[in-house]
Amino acid sequence: MSSNPTSSSVSNGSADSPATRRNKRPKYSRFTQQELPACKPILTPGWVITAFILVSVVFIPIGVAALLASRDVVEIIDRYDAVCVPPGIDKVKYIQTPGYKKPCQRSLVVPKHMKSPIHIYYQLDNFYQNHRRYVKSRSDDQLRSNGSADDVSSCKPEDIANGKPIVPCGLIAWSLFNDTYNFALNGNNLTVNKNGIAWKSDRDHKFGKHVFPTNFQNGTLIGGAHLNSSIPLSDQEDLIVWMRTAALPTFRKLYGRIEQDLQANDVINVTLQNYYNTYSFNGKKFLVLSTANWLGGKNAFLGIAYLTVGGLCFFLAMLFTLIYLIKPRRLGDPSYLSWNRNPGGR
Repeated sequence: MSSNPTSSSVSNGSADSPATRRNKRPKYSRFTQQELPACKPILTPGWVITAFILVSVVFIPIGVAALLASRDVVEIIDRYDAVCVPPGIDKVKYIQTPGYKKPCQRSLVVPKHMKSPIHIYYQLDNFYQNHRRYVKSRSDDQLRSNGSADDVSSCKPEDIANGKPIVPCGLIAWSLFNDTYNFALNGNNLTVNKNGIAWKSDRDHKFGKHVFPTNFQNGTLIGGAHLNSSIPLSDQEDLIVWMRTAALPTFRKLYGRIEQDLQANDVINVTLQNYYNTYSFNGKKFLVLSTANWLGGKNAFLGIAYLTVGGLCFFLAMLFTLIYLIKPRRLGDPSYLSWNRNPGGR
């Protein structure tokens, strides 16, 4: 009996056909075919109405609590840039004239009891600290390390003065706020605590304990406050607060705290030095005294936002309930849904 080599070669070729070799179809599994158990809710009117009611029940009390907390904050705001310049004098020329003090007396009446600590802020309007060139004009390596004093490449135009590098360099440090405030009550000075006004993370990690100001404000144009060259940057908290730039053109920065209660109708006499130039760009300066609570300072936006969302959800829940009761619609059979008709995917 003779063998048939032709039929044998044909059968081997069919076993290793190109179609078989090129088949890269993965082995079937529920994972690869995305058929694992999953939650596929059906949004019936009952579920939608219940969800809206739950949101309103949660959001409305939070909004009321936030508004009440904001109302409990006592705040005194006093704008002084316009009244602290003698009448009939050019404001820009007055503020840019060096060599003498620019005192100004202000009286603040406490509207109701203010519980300590009372936070002192200065507020600037129309000051764009978020300008790209202004924000980039600093050297974080120089602020952290004493060995990086020459790292001023990103600080132009306030990088070098009289042939030496400036520490701290850059426009942010150069424009440091330099108005000062002194407070008195019934003839007695109120002590302003300026410790702990900066973020601890900034003091510990962004400003070095062995970095001292050198050659600062020694150029031809003085921007703002001077710094004590014998105090390391990590302890100069006014600078640290100022260097954390604001995102909006109207902002407040913490100046200090008064660690005693103030009673209603107390008159606080403020002696301030009006040094900082906001007149060149039509800016405004405010002195703010404020208490704080668990929500922070006085800000009604959070409460209004919660009440708005909660009220809107409650309105939609009532609207959908009326529509469902007045003109109900028969629900379809969920068994016709694709994942119910074909659970295996094959």
